[in-house]
Amino acid sequence: MRPIPPELLRGPFTRSHAAELGVTSRQLEGARFVRVFPRVHRWSDHVMTESDWVSAARLSLPGDAQLTGITRIQQLGLDFGPRRPMRFVVDRDLHLSLDEIFLHRTRRLPPTDEVGVVPAGAYLAYCARARVIDAIKVGDWLLRHQHTTPEAIRDVALSAPWRDGAHEAVWVLDHLVAGSRSLKESETRAVLSFAGLPPPETNVAVDVRENVEVIGDLVYRDLGLVVEYEGAHHQTDRSQYLCDVDRYALLRTANVPYVQVTNEKLRRPKTLVGEVYRGLLAAGYTGPAPRFDDRWRLLFLPLSTAVGPRWARITGRAVG
Repeated sequence: MRPIPPELLRGPFTRSHAAELGVTSRQLEGARFVRVFPRVHRWSDHVMTESDWVSAARLSLPGDAQLTGITRIQQLGLDFGPRRPMRFVVDRDLHLSLDEIFLHRTRRLPPTDEVGVVPAGAYLAYCARARVIDAIKVGDWLLRHQHTTPEAIRDVALSAPWRDGAHEAVWVLDHLVAGSRSLKESETRAVLSFAGLPPPETNVAVDVRENVEVIGDLVYRDLGLVVEYEGAHHQTDRSQYLCDVDRYALLRTANVPYVQVTNEKLRRPKTLVGEVYRGLLAAGYTGPAPRFDDRWRLLFLPLSTAVGPRWARITGRAVG
């Protein structure tokens, strides 16, 4: 049996590339190869990574198709959002129907780089279909890791306000914070703010009256209340666990009240809001109580619902 060329063992490849290496179409149809997409195959023993899937999708599409939306953002390292369909865009009238790939069409491409649509433009595409809370989480992540800026997002949106997601992205900019260190931290902040509680500061120093710096995830500085998100690594990473023990001991010694947030609590956001509200009251808060009204419900709806129908935006007419 003829050996497989080594470079075909490491990932997806096209039929034409295999032919250049001496592999015939008949051999590709045998048991040693698997068809991934039209004209794209892999060696049967190769386990596809997410990066391989994106590479295979690229190989199956025309060369001018650009990676966009959440798929482009995931290429930056974000581990969040749907992996399928993989999203690409072209600036011509091209109709292709491929399993696990969605090819958008646009009249003019947003700015691109060597990977695909630039992060600011990809964020617009994501906002066109995302829920408010998810757009906040992804937007915070992009800003935190310096993949884009609010100004870049606004510039791309305002340069082509007809583009899908442009109005949605501009709307959500007021709710993004560059200092958030995790998606769950962003989610916690959004839940508290959309319930009508004052917005906490993100990742700022807390005075524990010791020669040591303690950074709080979400801090109500005027009231002295700290809200801390406890991810799974806080329980499984022993060094992180010990750091947490020391940090909370310092807060207690300094009489700094705190609320610990877990993923389980985030699954019951109204209950979480109530717990933080009680903590604020105990710290002297005299502002309004949380409200679970239309603004609260918007958090869990598509951004397009918050912005309103496209026809209303174009004509400038009020909705409702």
